[in-house]
Parts: sequence; structure tokens; C-alpha cells
Amino acid sequence: MSVTDPITFAVIKSGLDTIVDDMAYAVMRTARSPIVRDVLDYSVTICDAKGRILSQAKTVALHLGAVPDAMEVVIERFRDDLFPGDVIVLNDPYDGGMHLPDIFMFKPIFSDERLLGFSVVIAHHCDVGGRVPGSNASDSTEIFQEGLRIAPMKLYDRGIANKTLLKIIEKNVRLPELVLGDLDAQYATCNIGEREMQRLLERHGDELEAYFDRLLDYGEELTRKAISGWPDGDYTFTDYIDGDGFSPAAIPIVCRISVKGDHLFVDFTGSSPQVKGAINATLSFVKSSTYLSIRCALDHEVPNNAGVYRCITVTAPEGSILNPKMPAPVAARALTGYRVVDTVMGALAQIAPKRLMAAGEGGNTVVAIGGYSGPWNKPFVFVDMINGAWGGRSDKDGIEGITNPSQNMSNLPIETIEARYPLVMEEYSLRVDSGGAGQYRGGLGLNRQYRLLADTAILQLRADRHEHPPYGLFGGQPAASSRNLIRQGDDWHVLPAKVTLEIVKDTVIRHEQAGGGGWGDPSRRDPQAIAADLRNEKVTAASVAADYGDR
Repeated sequence: MSVTDPITFAVIKSGLDTIVDDMAYAVMRTARSPIVRDVLDYSVTICDAKGRILSQAKTVALHLGAVPDAMEVVIERFRDDLFPGDVIVLNDPYDGGMHLPDIFMFKPIFSDERLLGFSVVIAHHCDVGGRVPGSNASDSTEIFQEGLRIAPMKLYDRGIANKTLLKIIEKNVRLPELVLGDLDAQYATCNIGEREMQRLLERHGDELEAYFDRLLDYGEELTRKAISGWPDGDYTFTDYIDGDGFSPAAIPIVCRISVKGDHLFVDFTGSSPQVKGAINATLSFVKSSTYLSIRCALDHEVPNNAGVYRCITVTAPEGSILNPKMPAPVAARALTGYRVVDTVMGALAQIAPKRLMAAGEGGNTVVAIGGYSGPWNKPFVFVDMINGAWGGRSDKDGIEGITNPSQNMSNLPIETIEARYPLVMEEYSLRVDSGGAGQYRGGLGLNRQYRLLADTAILQLRADRHEHPPYGLFGGQPAASSRNLIRQGDDWHVLPAKVTLEIVKDTVIRHEQAGGGGWGDPSRRDPQAIAADLRNEKVTAASVAADYGDR
């Protein structure tokens, strides 16, 4: 049968998609920590023997575009030392990883002695040691403060566990049962990917790998077709991070997209040099942020595989915040990835205006509280990643209470928080008047308010959009800025966007999240939509008068 047979092609494509979906569910059902099981901070994919992504699940998109660079390191390091039963792990940002809590796991898949591909799972672990609980502080100043660095090495060698490596991990993390349990979940999921890929080979035989090549070519063809319909030229956009936690100076992220025929060149020259705080992002992570942003402007039919990446060249100056040099800290690098997404989408909106929405909430806000509690002084590490709002779109309002489009994550349920941690959730609500005005209003951000029940704890906040609110598009207004607040006793005080400090029992922490920016001129908003917002208490009469006038 011809390798171009469309029915077989569709069956294999769907088969790969089903495999990664099954893998995604397996992680969720077997993980031990809430950040993986409930927040869904993990990703899965299947790669071919060359390390090229064939299919990826609807998990954290920010992770997946970094897999090719990690696979390149793994294949180079273990090219002649891969055998059935091997499992390789890594987390070092300067050796294939992104930041230390994200542990990559790769299992080579064999057919007899022939390498068929790799089963890949990335999970954000609740703690990997370092100076603060959760290993995710924005105020670390070098990578050595951030936790345990794992160079690419075998966790399993021909099916035999590396007990030395497992013991090193166990002794260097605050919650070894959860970390080792999540590693077990990753391992079990890699085994599922291996099993199902071998079954796919049994059904389709030796022609399967030729179809893998065709699938990647198909992704490239559809992407090039879309890009070739965009007007050639250079499109520039700049957005900002409020500061790095040490200096309040705005940190520019500058993106220039050059459309040349059927290829995109995305350059970040002009962006900030690397900074003292831990919001530097590896180039692999910047590539991932860029790929997913461009993918949002493509048709649904374009497959999520490495063929798309062939059409996009991403560059950032070495020594910049988007391509730092050792030993720059990177623990809170996700924030910078979100701003890269906003910046790339801002440039893309000039190219394909109907396909892009205004800026969302700015990416999730991280509230981390860790310490010891109870009569046995048991350690706890609470990490909340607050997902909030989309910006207005060309034909619809922004959505609220939803994951940022770069993530596919979930808000941690109140019941889970109060059952597992010495915390009381005093408020979880939509933030009235936080969406930017426009013909299509931005979604509302969230309010989350926590009260500490333990005697003491370390609080880490990683937020942004205090000084530079999410932008609107085409006349739409920016959203409300975010705020961090603390109450100790009777008085509320405003906290910086990024801070680490010790808190005591009954301290109340409140985060008021930014909303999404508006899309289009507010004067063109349907009066019935304004009335509905008033009825639903999403806006106040005062904000309607200020934003839309007497209508």
C-alpha cells in the first residue's frame, strides 16, 4: 500500500493522538502531588527515533516546544548507549531542561533492537530542594540556590532502577514521598506510551516510520501554506515585565516577526539583558513560547508536531533574559514565558488580526506557602497557580475562570487546599470591573484569599501586571492591574509583585488578578451586552459610565 494512502495516514495520526491522550490521563490518575494531579502541571508527547515530536497531548503547551532541544541533548549523550528498559531523566536548565522543578523523563521505544521513538513525560514536581519550599522563588540570584540539578542520566538501566540517583533525590527534597510518587507516575506513563507504540507497529508494520515522516511533512505543509498567505514584512511589538523583584525597573520583551514567503523569523533583539532575579528563561523555553503563540494563529487542522517548527526560526541574544548565561537563576521563568507569548501575539495581531485575542491576565500567579505544621512538625509545600482570564476576541468577550492559552492547567480546588494544607480559603471569586472595556470585553480576573493556620511559614509570590496591565487591541482598553495584599492584624498592606517573606499564624494573603484586555472600540459594544454584564455583576454602573458613556 502506498505511503500516501489517506486512510492509513488518518488512522495512524489518530492512533498517535489517542496514545498521548491516554498517557495524559494516566499521569493525572496516578500522580501523588496536587500540583500534578489537580493543577495539571505536566505534559506528555511521543517522539520518533530522531527526537521529533509526532503528537502531543492537550497538556501544558509551554513545556512541549522545549522537548526538541532536550531530545537533542539526550540523543547526543546516549546515542550509542540506549537499550530496551532504559529511562533517562534531566532537569538542568543548562543541560536540556527549563527550570529545576520540571523533571523530563524519556523512555526509548524499541522494536526488537531497532529504536522506534521515545515516550516523554514532563512533570512539575512540588519540591526539588533549594533555599525555599517549592523551589520556585523569584528572588534567587543563582542556579545553585534553586535546588537539585540533574544532568541527563539513566534512572533505569535496561529495566534496573538507579537506586543511587533515587536516594540522592529522596535526600534532597522536602517531600520525598510525593516527588518519588510523581516520578513513578511518569515512569508508568512512559510505559503506556511504549506499549501502545509497539502495538501501533504490530498493526502497521515497517511502513509506520514512513508515515511518521509524512505526518511531519503534513504539519510543515499546512503551516507553510498559512504563512504564505500572510503579508511579507517586519512586525514589531514590545511588552513589559514589572521588575525582577530586586529592581522596579520595567523589563522589556521586544519581538520582531519577519514574514518571508512561507517562513517566519522571530527575533528578540532589544529585549532586556539577563536579570538578577530568577525570571530568566532558557532559549528552549522561549522557543516553546513562540511556537505555541504562532500555533494559535493557525487553523485547527494543523497537527501539533515538529513539522510546524520547521517553518519558524527563533533567535534571542546570548546573555539576555531570553537566553541567559550560567549561573543565572531561572526558577520563576514561566512568568517571562507568558510575557513572550503576549509579545508574540501582539506582533501576530498585526498580521492576522481576526485570529488573535487581546492580552489575557498575564499568565498564572504563583502563591507558594511552605513550612512545618501539626504535632509531628510535618513539612508542607502549598503551590497555587491561579489561572484567570482571556482577552477579548474579534467576535466574543474574553472568558473568565479559565487557563491561560499557553498552559491547559486548572485552579486547585478549595476542598483540596483546606484538606491538605494548614490554610483556610476566605475568598475565591471573580474580580468585578477587572476586564478591559471594548467592543468585546476582556474576561474578569480572579480573587483568591488565604489565611495561614500554621505557626509560621515562608510565603513566595510570583505575580506581574501590577505596573503594566494586559493590553487591549484595536481600540480595546487595557485590563485592571493586579495587586498583592497582606493583612497581619487589622490593616491591609500592598505587597510587591514578587516577594519572599516569613509569615505567622492568621496572616491573610490576597491576590487580585488582572483581567483580560478589551478588543475593539468600546463605543461599538452592544448595549444588550453591557446590560447583561450589569445584571451578572461583572461590571459596576460607575465603570460602565466611565468606559462606555451614557448609552
